[in-house]
Amino acid sequence: MDLFIRNLPTLDIHGFTSDMVYYAVSDFINDNIKMGNKKIVIVHGIGQGILKKEVRRLFSFDYRVKRLYGDSFNLGITIIELNDKI
Repeated sequence: MDLFIRNLPTLDIHGFTSDMVYYAVSDFINDNIKMGNKKIVIVHGIGQGILKKEVRRLFSFDYRVKRLYGDSFNLGITIIELNDKI
């Protein structure tokens, strides 16, 4: 659990299609790497889990991502730790 999750850069992808997710999250990752941020939050909501699965499928093996995990207190978000060795 991240106690300071509210302070992390956040992207809300509610209402995005699966096709839009890659471009939006990828751009958000690039922007945050440039700004030197180490963690970001993707808000996908709970629903049927389609956006959550898509985020994890697309970015689990991305070279820019060190680690990707959910928050045990909020199932509607994914936390991404960015790779600092790019």
